[in-house]
Amino acid sequence: MDIRLGDTVRMRKAHPCGSFDWTVTRVGADIKIRCLGCGRVVMLERPAFEKRLKKVIKRETEDADESREQEEDHDCEAQENA
Repeated sequence: MDIRLGDTVRMRKAHPCGSFDWTVTRVGADIKIRCLGCGRVVMLERPAFEKRLKKVIKRETEDADESREQEEDHDCEAQENA
């Protein structure tokens, strides 16, 4: 399963605070997620995470990463020219 840093995911069961939605803050053998309702951080092994995952709500795209890099490059060039 393709999970990226910054993705917003919906889990099958609600967190005790009532929220179903989480943000991915670490990706690897383990997945670290932060609750969007209360801010609680939970780390799950990848198989457990994939089993509890219902769907990816918002995908962090590579295009967004590229556009951020281009903006940073543009800002650096503007500072050098000033």
